[in-house]
Amino acid sequence: MSPAELDAACRALPGVTMVIQWGADAVYKVGGRIFAITGPTGGVSFKVTDIAYEALTESGRARPAPYLARAKWVYFDRLADLDKGEMRDWLATAHALVAAKLTRAQRAEIGL
Repeated sequence: MSPAELDAACRALPGVTMVIQWGADAVYKVGGRIFAITGPTGGVSFKVTDIAYEALTESGRARPAPYLARAKWVYFDRLADLDKGEMRDWLATAHALVAAKLTRAQRAEIGL
């Protein structure tokens, strides 16, 4: 997956905004909460379920995301090596996990 394809996949999800933070990282948010981050080094981090976190980190496919591992985030070193369809599914799941933590009013405000 390319950075442009990741950007398009994230922005296709409802209520998503993107900001550049921490220098040059593209930070994708829903309702003001982060669900995915990609940086200039070509890596990507995103929130996953508890089961996916264990499976991905124990298999060695991903590693715990720096600073965010305690919240069940994973980090992939190279976005370019990831399957497009699988990545779209992970991003949709990350979005849903974060959106589920929003208040009812916040979800209604962004059309969820």
